[in-house]
Amino acid sequence: MSVHVLTDDRFRLWLGVLALGVALALAGGAIVAFGSPLIAFAIVAGGVAAAVVMSNMDFGLYTVIAVAVLLPFGALPLNLGFNPTFLDLALLAVIAMWLARVMTRQSAPTLREANGEGGFVATPLGLPILVFLVLAVFSFIAGVAYAPVTTQVLRQFAEVLISISFFFVIVNVVQTQGALKRFVTALIVAGFISAAIGVVLYVLPRDLSLTLLSALRVFKYPTGDRVLRFIEDDPNNPMRATSTSVDPNVLGGLLILVTALTVPQIFADKPLLPRKLIVVIAATMGACMILTFSRGALLGLGLALAVVATVRYRPIIALLLLGAAIFLLLPFTQDYVGHFLDAFAASDRATQMRLGEYKDALILIARYPFFGVGFGGSPDIDTYLGVSNVYLLMAEEMGLIGLAAFLIVMGLFFYRLAQAWFEGLARDVNLAPILLGVAGAVLGALIGGLTDHYFFNLKFPHSVVLFWLYVGLGMVTVRLARHQVS
Repeated sequence: MSVHVLTDDRFRLWLGVLALGVALALAGGAIVAFGSPLIAFAIVAGGVAAAVVMSNMDFGLYTVIAVAVLLPFGALPLNLGFNPTFLDLALLAVIAMWLARVMTRQSAPTLREANGEGGFVATPLGLPILVFLVLAVFSFIAGVAYAPVTTQVLRQFAEVLISISFFFVIVNVVQTQGALKRFVTALIVAGFISAAIGVVLYVLPRDLSLTLLSALRVFKYPTGDRVLRFIEDDPNNPMRATSTSVDPNVLGGLLILVTALTVPQIFADKPLLPRKLIVVIAATMGACMILTFSRGALLGLGLALAVVATVRYRPIIALLLLGAAIFLLLPFTQDYVGHFLDAFAASDRATQMRLGEYKDALILIARYPFFGVGFGGSPDIDTYLGVSNVYLLMAEEMGLIGLAAFLIVMGLFFYRLAQAWFEGLARDVNLAPILLGVAGAVLGALIGGLTDHYFFNLKFPHSVVLFWLYVGLGMVTVRLARHQVS
């Protein structure tokens, strides 16, 4: 009887697969006949990619990392009123898989059993982050009274909420030292590829770089002369590296995260990759950072590495001094030195525009101090929403209460990391360099946020998801140090 039932079930399964294949073939043929072959290819490729991502949670997380770092603005060439981005699809697939595992209590039992927990892993940051998310939703809804919200703004806001919520996925899925090492290694490798692309495109002839970058138009990337960026948008000034991040400052923010994560591995007792390879990776990232001419990002990275060197790995100070000497002495870096000094003297147009933005932002915040004006726009004709400072932007959109909630989350984050460090994590040869790298990356991003806004901006969800990915990895490292699960 059981054999007969099994045979019937298998027959029905194959019959269903055959029917689905015929249906997909008919749909694909109709699309090619009446639409575009590109759309048919995109659907098939997307289906294959989705099957791979959905087959394994680790594959899903690797996909999120790869897309956020290497193709952050890539979108399907399929217009549904908007073009779904690869990052949206990857995030939704991973979150859907995680929620299914939580509801069926199938996820990462090892650490949960060791810690006596159920189907959901909480962290000391969980509740504060939820409060921050609730405040963001409240400000968004309240802001509708000030300015109409377009469909695009609504979609972008949802993307940012999902990106912040990715923190909960990370702390629940990454539950062993092996998994933590794999994902940190993936971030380092992806960051190296992005940096290498940025350097290669910078040294190639401009026409060839323009052609290569314009080839990304199939994924809805910008094309033409605007894909090459220059200081003050003047082609007579030095070109700025962008890699596949479109904007040099966005690339600078990414390089803060991946470089700060990589450098401690140079001096680790047990590096994640061969030490010589890590030196090459870090050098490539540093060179690409210089070529972005992103002053805020360079300052954020430098100060973050100085803090890491103060805690441990003193040779990093020598690397920073060597880099500073190169800047000051070599002839071909004088443009960079002059560009950097212009910022402190507030003598260049970009710095003067930033100062004007700061002044206007303070006016808007003074008028709507508590919950901000939301994410749609300014209600006053003499002010505008947007400023090159993540903290002022947050205060504009969510008010001082929302900004305070974010700062509390960050304060708790660094407090928990410091607490774990002094409780014994500093002696762990595997976790100590990872913790310092994550802490340095988040600190560098927060310092860089004084002059940029990419880590809390509706237009850059990939930067938001990477930031909260690092916060999640920091809390995972703390948990693993306490429970020593490998």
